[in-house]
Amino acid sequence: MGKYIDELKNNKKLKKEKKLVDYTWIIKISVIAFTLSVVFSLLSETVMPKVNLWIGIIILVLFIGIGILFDMVGVAVTAAEESPFHSMAARKVRGAKVAVKFKKNADKVSSFCNDVIGDICGIISGSTGAILAITISSSLQVDALLVSLLVTALIAALTIGGKAMGKSFAVNKSNIILYEFSKIVSLIYNPKK
Repeated sequence: MGKYIDELKNNKKLKKEKKLVDYTWIIKISVIAFTLSVVFSLLSETVMPKVNLWIGIIILVLFIGIGILFDMVGVAVTAAEESPFHSMAARKVRGAKVAVKFKKNADKVSSFCNDVIGDICGIISGSTGAILAITISSSLQVDALLVSLLVTALIAALTIGGKAMGKSFAVNKSNIILYEFSKIVSLIYNPKK
């Protein structure tokens, strides 16, 4: 068993080793997460009480959908192959350079998509659901605890089920998802290398 682990370690050394812990990235991503959380929470807390029930439900579904979408992108970046994008970049295909950059930084892109955007959307959908539960219970004169439990369970089921479905799709279609996402990102970002 020990020789197999040594073999794996030696094989890993053949690859270009990155710093084990990038503290600058950790600080940046934490600041980004904090800022986005404040902005999205503020928007959610100020907008949600003022909208009608159906618009609130649409906003909730939108947050859940964004979380699922970014979770898929994070998985796709990790699972995609880099070589087709080098070939596409050599032919100057739009988005290919971005895809190569994302793939080379798959750990950071995945962390941003899955952890920052995905988790923030989960938190915001929870607070949005709480506001919706209060609205539903007061307008229908139903027990607030019962409505809150049902809304929370529904949000959890949609989020977890959507992410489970999205993950298997992302693994199977990783190159296509990375390419399409990179094409969109290339409209606002063009890497130097």
